[in-house]
Amino acid sequence: MKPIVENSSSNPGEHARLGGGAIPLCVDLDGTLIKTDVLIEGIVQILTGRDRLRRLPKLLVSDRARLKQRVAELAALDPGLLPYNEEFLKYLQGQKASGRTLVLVTAADARIAHAVADHLSIFDDVLCSDGVTNIKGEAKAAALVKRFGHRGFDYAGNDAADLPAWREARNALVVNAPRGISSKITTAAVDTSFAARTPLFGSALKAMRPHQWSKNFLVFVPLIMAHAVTDLTACLQAGIAFLSFCATASSIYLINDIADIAADRRHPRKRNRPLASGKLSLPAGVILAVLCGGVGLTLAFLIHNEALMVVYAATSTAYSIALKEFPIVDVFVLAALYTIRVLSGGVATGHDVSLWLLAFSGFLFLSLALVKRTGEMAALVRSSSAGVAARRGYFVSDLAVLMNFGCASSFASGIVLALFVGSDAAILHYATPQLLWGIVPLILFWQCRLWLSTTRGHMHDDPIVYAAHDWVSWIVIVCVLLIVTAATIGVPLSIVGIAGA
Repeated sequence: MKPIVENSSSNPGEHARLGGGAIPLCVDLDGTLIKTDVLIEGIVQILTGRDRLRRLPKLLVSDRARLKQRVAELAALDPGLLPYNEEFLKYLQGQKASGRTLVLVTAADARIAHAVADHLSIFDDVLCSDGVTNIKGEAKAAALVKRFGHRGFDYAGNDAADLPAWREARNALVVNAPRGISSKITTAAVDTSFAARTPLFGSALKAMRPHQWSKNFLVFVPLIMAHAVTDLTACLQAGIAFLSFCATASSIYLINDIADIAADRRHPRKRNRPLASGKLSLPAGVILAVLCGGVGLTLAFLIHNEALMVVYAATSTAYSIALKEFPIVDVFVLAALYTIRVLSGGVATGHDVSLWLLAFSGFLFLSLALVKRTGEMAALVRSSSAGVAARRGYFVSDLAVLMNFGCASSFASGIVLALFVGSDAAILHYATPQLLWGIVPLILFWQCRLWLSTTRGHMHDDPIVYAAHDWVSWIVIVCVLLIVTAATIGVPLSIVGIAGA
């Protein structure tokens, strides 16, 4: 790569010495070469970092160019993790191979602009902000004219801020642009257009993770256990609680994805998430998170469940930002988040959650949380990675003890369930409580199968989401419901071949 010159100036013919006779192609960075904005990326990294309280005062500057310089210094973004526009990047590599001069022209600070140029090794020159001058809009157009002359360059950009540069260019390349931007380019010919932006609705919906909403059906458990599924008012209230958790959980998922964006980009599958891939912008993600959180808390207020919802939101946010990094603490917090859903169902419907249900669900949810974490660590082992998992507190060597903890929790839940079947509470609430013994092996079988699937590498990030798509899990659920129904209505033991006491 030729030496990179920051904010260099020359006569309009200098481009011939930089790459031959072809007119140089000047390329914007934010939103064009990459699907994100490095200034916003840097600010998010600073806000979600452990030493944010020390770094934040350093951002208190009035000049935008100086702000970009400070953010670039404090955030130290990895250019290898940025979401590049792959289609456009391949085009640029082809242009470079043909001998054309490529120039990175960006309002980003010199530190990140040079880092990107060094990483890609396709640019002959760099024009960028330097802590004094913010190369954007008219300033960028003026710098390009000074460097190459009027109509002495082609320019690739993506939004309205690039209109001044297109005005001075010979040809315009439109990349990842909103609809209608090409019609505003009146002075330069639109030479090439690359893929338009991904529709906002689809990316936003995917970022909200609707497939995770199945966990929120736990709010219906108290209703089912109280044999009140025919109570339409209670069912409506449980439904509102379900929607409240869906909205609030989506808000937390968005916050989690924003905080974890760098780690997600290193992950072979999570890097395709809307925020990590750049299909959904960080500002849009923040706005969506606020809206979802507002809807969730409003719905919770309607059913007088706002206190537990605030606890859930605060705990989940703390988990996303910090608690997930503490070993053992993280799985207990996950188990607590499951339990809060059950408790909220009881509050919403007016059917209290018994201590038996809390004990059983506590061990069960702890087991499921350990399934989730063990699955992540097992994937780390299979990928031959070493060391500590990103934004987790576990080492690969912890895998065996995590499995032991989880299996112990699974069997503890079975013991609690067995003790309940023989308790006075079961006799009081069920006509033939002896039938409930059939649930014990089913629950243990289901959990053992989850653990086997985890060790074989089949486990989804969340075991409940995995179970929602698993036909064996559905058979177990149906069998459990049939047994509970039979025990409730008092099906005689002789019908199922069990001798009476």
